[in-house]
Amino acid sequence: MNDLGKLLVIGGVFMTVVGVVLWSGVGKSWLGRLPGDINYTRGDFSVHFPVVTCLLVSAMLTLLMWWFRK
Repeated sequence: MNDLGKLLVIGGVFMTVVGVVLWSGVGKSWLGRLPGDINYTRGDFSVHFPVVTCLLVSAMLTLLMWWFRK
């Protein structure tokens, strides 16, 4: 149970840091607007799918999880 407690504390601290960074406005101008993100607008209808942003976040989380497992 000791390892589970460490994992929960580290995960909580990480989520808090990410929340504070996003709340401060860092990345507001580029996050979700990377080259390769799909944005379609026609009249009153718009669709936005951040493909590259999702890949970037996934790669960062994968590296982070790999690092903590070692």
